Amino acid sequence: MLNIILLIVLGVILFWAYGIYVTLIQKKNKVSESFSGIDIQLKKRSDLIPNILAIAKKFMTHEATLLEDITKLRTQQQTANHNPDADIKEKLNIENQLSTKMSSLMVSVENYPDLKSDQTMIQAQRTYSEVEEQISASRRFYNSAVNELNNAVEIFPSSFIAGLLGIKTQPLFEATQAEKTVPNAADLLN
Repeated sequence: MLNIILLIVLGVILFWAYGIYVTLIQKKNKVSESFSGIDIQLKKRSDLIPNILAIAKKFMTHEATLLEDITKLRTQQQTANHNPDADIKEKLNIENQLSTKMSSLMVSVENYPDLKSDQTMIQAQRTYSEVEEQISASRRFYNSAVNELNNAVEIFPSSFIAGLLGIKTQPLFEATQAEKTVPNAADLLN
């Protein structure tokens, strides 16, 4: 009788531990899936950038450095995306820098009336804006998935099993300081 009770208790503990294991793996995979969603949107943006740069180069002469910086960051982004060993933090850092530079480019377009009214540029800006909205949605989905995983990895008893499996917390996507800064409306009107 004691052996049966011991087997039942052991079975319940194993079933409970297996349930935690399954939940952790599902959460880890959800983070991977959500980061892949960001990658898909970044690929769309990356494919769009050369078209925007080609159009802008026809009109812009003073922003050559900005255009070169964007080209370099796009190359770094593509290299990081094709490297399966690249750190998520590194990828997010490159993506933040590219977002900042592209925002600067879009603001600079306003200083070039011919470029601002070019139909191809207008369509490219619309498409870029749509892709940025999709990237933003992907970031929110990623952060939600990371939050769930991080909670599971940090809260006992799943933290114990996560430690045994080597599952670690993942970084949240965070806005850069430039993105957090409130723009000065007076600067935008000039």
